[in-house]
Amino acid sequence: MSLVCPWWLGPLLASPLRRLLQDPAALLAPFVKDGMTVLEPGPGMGFFTLELARLVGPQGRVVCVDLQPRMLEGLRRRVRTAGLGQRVETRLAGPGALDGLAGQVDFVLAFAVVHELPDQNVFFREMRAVLKPQGLLLLAEPKFEVGLGRFEPTVLAASAAGFSSREGPRVWGSRTAILF
Repeated sequence: MSLVCPWWLGPLLASPLRRLLQDPAALLAPFVKDGMTVLEPGPGMGFFTLELARLVGPQGRVVCVDLQPRMLEGLRRRVRTAGLGQRVETRLAGPGALDGLAGQVDFVLAFAVVHELPDQNVFFREMRAVLKPQGLLLLAEPKFEVGLGRFEPTVLAASAAGFSSREGPRVWGSRTAILF
């Protein structure tokens, strides 16, 4: 486990310049459709959240769970500014953060978050429980922090929780897998 990304890096991580290397629309469009329920653990200030909210449309919803209140404040501000507030729900991580989601989620975006968790096994069991039977989880971890020797055990932890996996999309600076 590494340190949790500090809240003050949130604006940098949500910068529009990041789109030059990691385009949320191109990455997410193959997985997220109108009317879906999406879970985004560790959204930070919402680099991917805004595109998720656009893709789920007015009938869908995006549930964002973060352990840092300041990240959630920045995310809510960006969502309001973009006029997508009705589609995005924010929750503070902790007991009960996933209440009401069991078997309700179509897609989970776990982008650069799993390596920060104290127990990946618990995380993957929780994600398996919230996903619908045909739901998918896109796992992406930063190469500079998660070498292949750390990524493979992460995928094995997902497997132990009942996930199958396949290679994920190419994402600059990341190792990816699709879990189903």
